[in-house]
Amino acid sequence: MTHVLLVDDEPAICKALALALSRAGFRVSTALSGETAMSIVRGEHVDVLVVDLRIPDMRGDALFELASAIQPHLRARTLFTTGDITERAQELIEACRCPLLRKPFDLKDLIDWVRGVQPLQKGQSA
Repeated sequence: MTHVLLVDDEPAICKALALALSRAGFRVSTALSGETAMSIVRGEHVDVLVVDLRIPDMRGDALFELASAIQPHLRARTLFTTGDITERAQELIEACRCPLLRKPFDLKDLIDWVRGVQPLQKGQSA
């Protein structure tokens, strides 16, 4: 079962996205902070990272770099979400070479993206 780590500092959004992904058949861990997300990344395998660019204790792009240093396959298995439409936000995400869903987005788009990511097979590296 694909394990998704969902990182968003807004509890209602985090809960709604986690529920939608769980109902779609994914195993979901949630984190309301970068610190909590990094604890999860250090402690268990994550297939997919869905991260808000703006979280109070750590920018999403910094979290992405730290997480992918520990689990390198996340470089190709991370999706950013943000309501930030500034040029700087766009530059940060483009530097990570990851796709972006702008808030508000359709839950179907999120689920379809996660479904499109194939889980790593045992012993396979990204």
